[in-house]
Amino acid sequence: MTPITQTEINKAAWGACDTFRGVVDPSIYKDYVLTMLFLKYVSDVWKDHKAGYEAQYPGKPELVAAMMQQESFVLPEQASFDALHARRFEAGNGERIDKALHAVEEANGDKLRNVFQDISFNSNKLGDEEQKNDILRHVMEDFAKDALDLRPSRVGNLDIIGGAYEYLISRFAATAGKKAGEFYTPAEVSELMARLVEPQEGDDICDPTCGSASLLMKCGRQVRQATGTKRYALYGQEAIGSTWALAKMNLFLHGETNHQIEWGDTIRNPKLRTSDDMLRHFDVVVANPPFSLDKWGTEAAEVDTFARFRRGIPPKTKGDYAFILHMIETLKPRSGRMAVVVPHGVLFRGSSEGKIRQKLIEENLLDAVIGLPEKLFFGTGIPAAILLFRKSKADDSVLFVDASREFEAGTNQNALTPAHLEKITATVSVRKTVDKYAYRSTRAEIEENDFNLNIPRYVDTFEEEAEIDLMAVRSERQALKDEMGELETRMDAYLKELGYGA
Repeated sequence: MTPITQTEINKAAWGACDTFRGVVDPSIYKDYVLTMLFLKYVSDVWKDHKAGYEAQYPGKPELVAAMMQQESFVLPEQASFDALHARRFEAGNGERIDKALHAVEEANGDKLRNVFQDISFNSNKLGDEEQKNDILRHVMEDFAKDALDLRPSRVGNLDIIGGAYEYLISRFAATAGKKAGEFYTPAEVSELMARLVEPQEGDDICDPTCGSASLLMKCGRQVRQATGTKRYALYGQEAIGSTWALAKMNLFLHGETNHQIEWGDTIRNPKLRTSDDMLRHFDVVVANPPFSLDKWGTEAAEVDTFARFRRGIPPKTKGDYAFILHMIETLKPRSGRMAVVVPHGVLFRGSSEGKIRQKLIEENLLDAVIGLPEKLFFGTGIPAAILLFRKSKADDSVLFVDASREFEAGTNQNALTPAHLEKITATVSVRKTVDKYAYRSTRAEIEENDFNLNIPRYVDTFEEEAEIDLMAVRSERQALKDEMGELETRMDAYLKELGYGA
């Protein structure tokens, strides 16, 4: 059996999008392609396991069927990719795929409950019945190619499929413009945030605006790499139904079984609660919330039963501090630590935001402010910052890091390299002033600045220009004039020789 690489799978999966291009918008067809990849993978796993049992128990179909029912995932026979592919030339592809997905949901209970309810392959978004049937036939043929034979006996490693899924999500984000921020945080930013909060074995980890769950999974990976165990739990909430579905499928494909991802608006209706209807607390909270969200839920905040807004209610048209205050309220009293991506306005805007910021600093919750380069995030070119908060700090200092000038430049998107990530995390870990890069500020200094956290107030990146030696410039200018005069004299002589002189 020919082995296959991650790159080959990624290329084949991205190639399957060609059928949709020019017919529907990428923000729409991403859901179809990712769902088909999911169905193809679970179908291939099911087929592979069944073949293994048949080889182990030849001539005993009842025993094979019984063993298959013990699998952690159940795939009804007519809901498999192969069953759908076999009927691809018949009318009704969209309806058959929808029925198959609903059958998969029902067969697997809570694991995939309602995951496909916002995704319909029978939708008129794909054109009239004839065009839709044709598109779906081509998509199934793309996924049936050898390059997308995803059986574990062939690919060997579960993460190779999860990797393809992440690859597709990142490619969709790169082409989806402003909408991309709804479901994806750039991988290097997720990696940086995960390192900064230092998730440990046994931690409960939450992202209240989890998108496709990439940031959550980066935190989980930190624990696995450090301990070799999967002793942690992932929690999340996502307001957009199709994005919530991506998160559920993404976690499933990465083998993250210990998770709870809820669908709903975190500010208006936080769903991660305890049995006595209080907000659940976590060791680690991370998020990349929507920047300066308009209509974020002021009315709900005014009557909030969870005391999240006791420090103040953010402006109606800028919800940044609404998410920050929610996250603060869900931190465990001693071990709680969090990282949140924010636009720079959060650092210095006044009015109600200024009062909230002052209280968070006076309560000694703010640990670090890290300025990031511009053009890192999909859909916006503005630079952002990461705020670190801790419930338990050794002193009342705040570390300011200006990492905005060090990045790998790209045409549309800039990036942070592993060296950049290492420098930022090492600086935060040591918590020492570094000339033109980092500054460890006291509470008193922040108070003197009226609780303004604008990074240039603390990290001086001014580069003095070299002094100009006017006498040297004068001498150089005179030398050039002399040289010019000599050239003019020689040119006149040449012209005279050629008969052009006076």
